[in-house]
Amino acid sequence: MSTKNSCACSGGSKLIFACSGAADVGAIADQAARKMTKEGIGKMFCMAGIGGRVSGIMKTTESADKILAVDGCPLNCVKNSLEMAGFEKFDHLQLADIGLEKCSSPVTEENIDKVVAKGQEILA
Repeated sequence: MSTKNSCACSGGSKLIFACSGAADVGAIADQAARKMTKEGIGKMFCMAGIGGRVSGIMKTTESADKILAVDGCPLNCVKNSLEMAGFEKFDHLQLADIGLEKCSSPVTEENIDKVVAKGQEILA
């Protein structure tokens, strides 16, 4: 009997790269990306693979129709990492731009849904 583990690693035409940092907004960005994947808005993809320049992840990202970078805080680690890897065409969602500030935004369904709604709008 063969079992296959599944993940969101197979890529897709709309890729979502999210901050997963230690702050509250990092957790919100991460959970929102997972929810967008679950709802079929796009597919969360591996930010660490971009940082590590993993060839398969790089190729899949290069072929994406749309890319969304979701940054929790104004350090913009996701945006900067994509740019350092040579990606120029992507949309950027900075959580402070929608009123979610670092160290004062609890990880709630309401805040996650706020990011999901904005991400859906951007990827539409």
